[in-house]
Amino acid sequence: MATKKPTTAKSTSRKIKVLRLAALEVKQGNNRTLYSFAVDGKQLHEFCTISRVSRYGSEGLEGYQRPEIVSHINQIRDYLESENPLLPNAIVVAFDDSVRFKPNAGNNGADSPFSRSGVLEIPIDDSIAEENKPGWIVDGQQRSAALRDARISGFPVCVVGFLAQGLEEQRQQFILVNATKPLPKGLIYELLPSTGGKLPTALQRRRHPALLAERMNFDEDSPLRGMIRTPTNGTGVVADNTILKMLENSLSDGVLYLYTTIDEQLEVLKQFWSAVAEVFPDAWGLLPRKSRLMHGAGFISMGFLMDTIADRHRKSNALTKHLFKKDLLPLKDVCSWTEGVWEFDEGNVLKWSEVQNVPRHIQMLSSHLLGQYRELVWRKGQ
Repeated sequence: MATKKPTTAKSTSRKIKVLRLAALEVKQGNNRTLYSFAVDGKQLHEFCTISRVSRYGSEGLEGYQRPEIVSHINQIRDYLESENPLLPNAIVVAFDDSVRFKPNAGNNGADSPFSRSGVLEIPIDDSIAEENKPGWIVDGQQRSAALRDARISGFPVCVVGFLAQGLEEQRQQFILVNATKPLPKGLIYELLPSTGGKLPTALQRRRHPALLAERMNFDEDSPLRGMIRTPTNGTGVVADNTILKMLENSLSDGVLYLYTTIDEQLEVLKQFWSAVAEVFPDAWGLLPRKSRLMHGAGFISMGFLMDTIADRHRKSNALTKHLFKKDLLPLKDVCSWTEGVWEFDEGNVLKWSEVQNVPRHIQMLSSHLLGQYRELVWRKGQ
């Protein structure tokens, strides 16, 4: 079969425009060069593409980037469309050798030994295939997609580019850029109460529980003062995520949902957990490995019990420590927080230390506590 010769007529007639951007050239190491510049985020896809991970039949791996995560992109897009958005992190782009840097002439000695200012020239050809564009986004795929789709006229972003010697180097840099450990979730949650402005939906939902947890950890009249373990309070005994789950459950379907102010919610929390501390003094304040009351399963289950007790007394003028304590005392002898066994329904028996912070055990423990409460307290009208 005859080989088809490439046609040059189109290539000679097509119009290639050049995007010229003020940039800073930075030398790293012996042979690395970076280019830092700002560009309208709406223009990124004119000269950048995203190489997604894919396989074709039995062929090897193609590309290096994960597929777009629609929900994440939508959250970023909503943020960009808000009143005063900020994207301080630079998008990282790998360029091919068609991109040129031209240093400025005569900088009056302003350049440092490792950097110089100039103009970065990026060719833009609308007629070429997506995969042949001169730039590949190594880090910032979701941000660039959100910028593309956002209903805004434009939004300047910072970009750091480097010249890559083929796909293998792009993959290497992608792994290096994305392999660094992200911020611990605990630190993010701890920062939420003091963070203003619009946040992604998942973090927005956790902001109020995080504020309640912070107050419970630092208010002087809180029974949990200093006991919630966070990145800045490593001596706490109850994990911050455990507290947040307990609070989220009550805020969505429990007693905390009924109150409109944080002070009212905190009052209920402080009264209940003060009662718990007095009813179970031998299990209170210990490390989770020594007390399942302070363990994720125990703490979350007791949160459900708090909601149930509050529901029983929903017509009361106030949910006081005395009221909670009166309803908790009959359960003292059926709770095996530090020793003994739990005798759950359907013949399930676990040693106290075998209860784990997993959905099945949380459900078993919650059902057991609520069942015992209804049997020993509610039905007897105590």
